[in-house]
Amino acid sequence: MEAGWCRVLVDIAVLGAINWDINLFVERFPEVGEEVPVYRITRVPGGKAANVAVAAARVLGPNRAALIGCLGKDDIAEVQVRILQDEGVVTSGIKMLEGEESGQAYILIDRYGRNMINTFFGANLRLSPSDLHNPEIESLLEEAQIITVIDPPVETIREAASFGKRLGKTVIWDAGVRSTLGIKTLREVLAEVDYVVLNRVEVKNLTGVENPATARKRLSEVNSEIRLIAKLGEKGCVMVGPKETIKVRGVNLRRLGMKVVNTVGCGDAFLGVFAASRAEGFNDKEALERANLAGAIKATRHETRGSPTRMELERFLEFKEVGETT
Repeated sequence: MEAGWCRVLVDIAVLGAINWDINLFVERFPEVGEEVPVYRITRVPGGKAANVAVAAARVLGPNRAALIGCLGKDDIAEVQVRILQDEGVVTSGIKMLEGEESGQAYILIDRYGRNMINTFFGANLRLSPSDLHNPEIESLLEEAQIITVIDPPVETIREAASFGKRLGKTVIWDAGVRSTLGIKTLREVLAEVDYVVLNRVEVKNLTGVENPATARKRLSEVNSEIRLIAKLGEKGCVMVGPKETIKVRGVNLRRLGMKVVNTVGCGDAFLGVFAASRAEGFNDKEALERANLAGAIKATRHETRGSPTRMELERFLEFKEVGETT
């Protein structure tokens, strides 16, 4: 099945992985060589970029968030595109590839909602720099206010960031697994992005240090204007920029009568809502507060794409933590 091409003015273009997630729920993670029973299995759409696009679309509304990525020409792809379109995501930037298998992720989730992920990238690895200049995809990048890059091949990340910079767009990069390559290897990408988004482990992987302020100082040697957003899980998040630091504490879910059941996809909900909030004109502090709340709400839901709708987010805004600026 080919993704239909249509010209739609979008606010956000998201580049990266589209996966089919097989979630295995267990009481605890196994030791090496140990067998642990699985008490529940779910098979759901996932992939970081697809999750982020959906999270943004749920807040912005239909046809304002586009996804750029690759799927194999298989049964998974047909289901994936249909689900994305039902969510209001623009799918004209998705390439369908013969002879490739769509990406899949195998995820272990313990009783505390913690996760371990093994990913088969498949067709996701085939999004090339030249693809970004296909007329259909290039038009999406030109129309978007914000280009959010996640986990395509490094050369494609580099081209997307450079292209976005030339167009005067806001470029957000969730470095994810690429963070292990370090600052030196990723120097050209980091020089072109406005925001780099990392979890606690990725901060150290990328910069060699754990403290976000120190990490940002190292990044500033490459890009003096870069803003580092560190996702701190239950502790909230922090953004360190050239002139200010914004800290947002974790949401107290007990006040909402909720508990954590699955943290898979929390970072994607965070990023999608942050990008959507910036596209709607919220400043960094406001966008971080909303994103922090969205990630917390997602943690209370079993599904990977458990990010809140606009109505749900607004209903819980009174429980958001207010950011502190220094």
